[in-house]
Amino acid sequence: MTATDRAIELTIAAARAASEKKAQQVIALDVSEVLVLTDVFVIASGRNQRQVKAIVDAVEEALHKLGAKPIRREGLAEAHWVLLDFGDIVVHVQQEADREFYALERLWKDCPEVELPEDARGGDGDTSEYDDYDQFGFYAGTYQAGGEEPGAAE
Repeated sequence: MTATDRAIELTIAAARAASEKKAQQVIALDVSEVLVLTDVFVIASGRNQRQVKAIVDAVEEALHKLGAKPIRREGLAEAHWVLLDFGDIVVHVQQEADREFYALERLWKDCPEVELPEDARGGDGDTSEYDDYDQFGFYAGTYQAGGEEPGAAE
């Protein structure tokens, strides 16, 4: 048994919507052989809460246009790991650190990947352009708690 045509249609639409919002490392796994509840997991990463929420909104809007409504939505308030259950597919949008920690790809490694079109794969995960910035968007080493100057405590 493999994913249904409807599940593949929704998968590609969700992946494209995520990619349009600059999601990183968008993949889809055919879990239909091991789960009876859904056919495909779509997994995407965002850099922060704002991006995760934007990706979620875009996915919901794209799938709504195809007549799909989420059965369940979890995690939107914190926006670290948002799960959107559309029945045929489940979309996981995680912040990069959460994705690395929970490693859904490794957990479901025995499931085949659903081939996504080039425009639905998101970025390659290379965020090196942001390496010089801390988690709050400050240039690394330029902000100290309590207003201390960098290097003052040395």
